[in-house]
Amino acid sequence: MADHAQSQTIKDNPIGNGLDAFRASFSLVCEDASIPCTPDSLDGLGQEDLQNLVLDLLFALRNLPAVRFLRSKAGHGTLGNNILKLISAVSSGGFDLDRFKPFLKAAVGDDPDDTVIWDHVYDVVTVTESTPPPRTIASSLQQTPWLHNTSSFANSSEYRQDMDRVLKLELGRLYVGLPRFHETYFGRVADLETAAEAVFKDCMGGSNPLFDGGWTGWPKDAKQDDVLSWFAGLCEKLSAFAAQHGSNPAHRRRPLAQPNKSIEGSTGERKLDVGFVNDTKAGKDSRCHWSQVLVPGELKSNPSADKASKAWLDLGRYAREVLAAQDTRRFVLGFTLCGSLMRIWEFDRLGGLASEQFDINNDGLQFVSTILGFLWMNEEELGFDSTITTAGNQRFIEIKRDDLTERLIIERVMQRARCIAGRATTCWKAHREGYPQLPLVIKDSWQYAERDEEGELLREVTGKGVVNMARYYHHETVQVHGTDDDIRSNVRGGLDVTRATNYRPERSMPPPGTAMSGASWKGRGRSIAGKKRSSSQTGAAMPPSKRSCSASPTKASSSAMPNQVHRRVILRDYGKPIYEASSRTALLSALEGCIKGHESLRKAGFLHRDISINNLMINEDDDNMSWPSFLIDLDLAVRDQRHGASGAMGKTGTRAFMAIGALLGEQHSFMHDLESFFWVLFWICIHYDRPAANSSRSRSKDLAADSDEKAVSSPASRIVPEFDQWNYISMELLAKEKKGQVSHKGDFIRAAEENFTPYYQPLIPWVNRLRKAVFPSGGRWERGDPGLYVRMKEILGEAQNDPKVLAEDGVAT
Repeated sequence: MADHAQSQTIKDNPIGNGLDAFRASFSLVCEDASIPCTPDSLDGLGQEDLQNLVLDLLFALRNLPAVRFLRSKAGHGTLGNNILKLISAVSSGGFDLDRFKPFLKAAVGDDPDDTVIWDHVYDVVTVTESTPPPRTIASSLQQTPWLHNTSSFANSSEYRQDMDRVLKLELGRLYVGLPRFHETYFGRVADLETAAEAVFKDCMGGSNPLFDGGWTGWPKDAKQDDVLSWFAGLCEKLSAFAAQHGSNPAHRRRPLAQPNKSIEGSTGERKLDVGFVNDTKAGKDSRCHWSQVLVPGELKSNPSADKASKAWLDLGRYAREVLAAQDTRRFVLGFTLCGSLMRIWEFDRLGGLASEQFDINNDGLQFVSTILGFLWMNEEELGFDSTITTAGNQRFIEIKRDDLTERLIIERVMQRARCIAGRATTCWKAHREGYPQLPLVIKDSWQYAERDEEGELLREVTGKGVVNMARYYHHETVQVHGTDDDIRSNVRGGLDVTRATNYRPERSMPPPGTAMSGASWKGRGRSIAGKKRSSSQTGAAMPPSKRSCSASPTKASSSAMPNQVHRRVILRDYGKPIYEASSRTALLSALEGCIKGHESLRKAGFLHRDISINNLMINEDDDNMSWPSFLIDLDLAVRDQRHGASGAMGKTGTRAFMAIGALLGEQHSFMHDLESFFWVLFWICIHYDRPAANSSRSRSKDLAADSDEKAVSSPASRIVPEFDQWNYISMELLAKEKKGQVSHKGDFIRAAEENFTPYYQPLIPWVNRLRKAVFPSGGRWERGDPGLYVRMKEILGEAQNDPKVLAEDGVAT
């Protein structure tokens, strides 16, 4: 690089450990592929692995300080802008990844010179600039392994190659080879054992037996299409044999094989090899929705694919979609078939478990029993919540309140967390039978037993008269068969993961959802985020929160196995997320009201610690007696100790909206929450457009129970490449990124003008005023300042009277 200024910039802004996350990803890929972790191994990787690594490297480079100062060779802009375009080009799938191999090899080599790295960056950028631009698509996502829970993505494309790394960390270790697995989940299916023995006997009889030392017609090379055709046909025959013996279960379903057709209802494109669905007329040309999939399956032709990085993770991806689409699902059963080796799986809010492996051509009876079990299980045995009753076209639950039984009619789903492991919160709009004019919200979640119950906190908060906070109505622990519904005893039937064939206490993953602080590159491959932990982490049983960043202390001993309890909280206030406000002034007013609620909550002695776009609500319905705007969700709240930076230690909150200091691990303060309010407004202005023209104060509508469609009143949202990565990069890098956004007035306004949607451009001067209030002199605040509440409310109040903000925006103001 001949340019002296560029050479000096590189020298002044060393890469340092900025590529550690990328190198950790490379180590993980090599480990999964069982190949040496050397630069030459890049030549043996497939296109998907190469694409993942290139994106990892580009996102790591995008967050290095030097990209802000190195100029583009195109003559305008910075190298950072070039890298964003390159990310889009690689994500489109139309870029020749082999061109990156010299670059990748340099990046994973021993102590590469910074100048060499940046020379490679300029080389690949030059190639991109000289080729036609790719089609416009949403950005691919950063694939670093810090984020542990897939439910906390904000405005994300959820591409498969990006989701898998995150999902793997969310699930933690998947335990396989558990004895008593089949008995636990199939033992209650009426007449299954007797019917399976009779059907298997039929399979071995006659002049052309279906089973004769193995299954007749089994494809020897186990190619996917051939196995799918064989599997579907055999399932039909087994069901017919069972019917001949008088076994005719009330629950009718059929296998469905559609490996090349996307299943509807996913955020990203998702396909399913094989499964059992509740539509008896479904065929290979049917359009299937994830809400119809009862038992997902994953087929692999190679028996060696029966491992975490292959079939297990693929099935986990399907389980996540099933749980997201079916709002009363407590757990999901599924299966993997790698060659002729089968496992039965169960996924729940702690992760995943699997049976012992068996060969279907050696143990035909076990295979018959498994298939008939999947065909005959009732809804509760398949994992549906039996405490939610359906009668006619109504769904309801019953609660005991003030010694009286009340029936709560469920109207529709408001929110369903898209994850497997974690708190997995579901919210329904409901009302007490006979009182439809008084809305209630049922919040259903899986809480760690060691934590204080949110319902108890909420009851205390309501009793203290906190304003603009969702008010308490009732709470309870869900009862199934007369006992508290939990994971270890109820859902898993007492199965002991310490008896799994792959259980190794010295290397066991932390409980699903535990945040990782970073990745190390010492002794290449020996210390990888999400793999081997330090001695201070090993054996820890710190229950995580639902969020990506929580690491709150608990009362559990370090040797205790995690458990989660199924609980419900009923709220008296109903609204919609703040980003669905009908106008700019309504948004600003709601934000002001939520800040008042936070101040009131703090005066009552509580710190919220999770200010996010989904926890700030607005009520614009004249017939709704709820607060006009209010906070929800005390999952992560703590009692405010009022000593210095009051609160609790740990990186807590929803990643995209976390304060810079919270990202860096500071003790959580009310000041961090106030900063989060700023990031919420900033995020909304970038990702949301004007509401639909026909929205009104009395016409709000939520997510339908049987559909992923948003109501017509919801504003359009978008994915912005530069901010998409906030969901995925390390907390340390995200802190640096946020510092860069707010440190300089001119840079901030320029970035806002480039990224705010046209609808929210009039708010730029007001968001900038908030920036100056929250970040004095462009830097982080140094001490707590209760006066910030007043200043933020004043700015939001003045903004509501700005003629440019009040100008006609297509809806009533």
